[in-house]
Amino acid sequence: MQEQTTGGSHVRFVGILAGMGSGLTKVAVGHSFDTIKTRLQLSPPGTYKGALDCLRQTIKNESILALYKGATPPAVGWAAIDSVLFGSLHNYRLFLKDSPLLSENIPGSDKKRLSIPGHAAAGLCAGLTSAFLAHPIELLKVNLQMQRERAVADRKFKGPIDCIVQVVRTNGVLGLWRGFAGSLAFRSNFAILFGSVEILMRNFDKLRGTSFEMSTGTATFLSGGLASFAYWFAAIPADNVKNRMMGADLNVRGINFRNVAKQIYRTEGARGFYAGLTPCILRAFPVNAAALFVSEGILRLMNAEKTRH
Repeated sequence: MQEQTTGGSHVRFVGILAGMGSGLTKVAVGHSFDTIKTRLQLSPPGTYKGALDCLRQTIKNESILALYKGATPPAVGWAAIDSVLFGSLHNYRLFLKDSPLLSENIPGSDKKRLSIPGHAAAGLCAGLTSAFLAHPIELLKVNLQMQRERAVADRKFKGPIDCIVQVVRTNGVLGLWRGFAGSLAFRSNFAILFGSVEILMRNFDKLRGTSFEMSTGTATFLSGGLASFAYWFAAIPADNVKNRMMGADLNVRGINFRNVAKQIYRTEGARGFYAGLTPCILRAFPVNAAALFVSEGILRLMNAEKTRH
């Protein structure tokens, strides 16, 4: 991935704009898949025969619009989350570039660039940083997605604001961060995502001058999409635990990562940690490829990136 070498308010503004574009793209392209994934993860075993059955039952019982239940929080918040993610990623990369352990010489040059482990470390730090903002937004999303009632009047939560009110009333303001350890475990896998993206981009760079040469936009699109497969295979167990912690009844106390993980294994075995993997894989390429393509495209359009680390 590319990095801007100069600072200033213009770069910060473009970083925010790129994050907004990435976040809104994720919601538009992937929220319906995410709803199916969440229901497969949180519903009692046997509720659905698989992803297609979940899709069929959801549309049949609640209409196709049910696939976008809980879309408001991520539509509003994902732009902010990805702004934090990409903004902090940029700064961590600049900081880690000066580390002798995580930098390397650019082949054929005396200049330095961030190594692959350096990109993974920056992704890890950015993922953990973004978790603080992402967690309450995802908590609202999960609870709204799990409401199967067709009529709004019949639902426990009438909307995002009502959900916030009920969470805070029951568990206090910190209740919005209940299950935060799950988010930290899940978002630590951004190390795999951004490390994989950099590996792919470097290999695509080697195709320059050959019959397989591709534009930067195409390389970015493919890198984001392909890297997302590695990301989700690694992240789905933590995602299962995280979502079950978030979706537990508000009155349940003592929820922690270890107990939820043990409960999944006891009732569903190791397979339970991979519930919802099918819709994840189906959405992974188009969502992440499009999101990275949009964010990188905005950065290039605004002339925010000039050199590649």
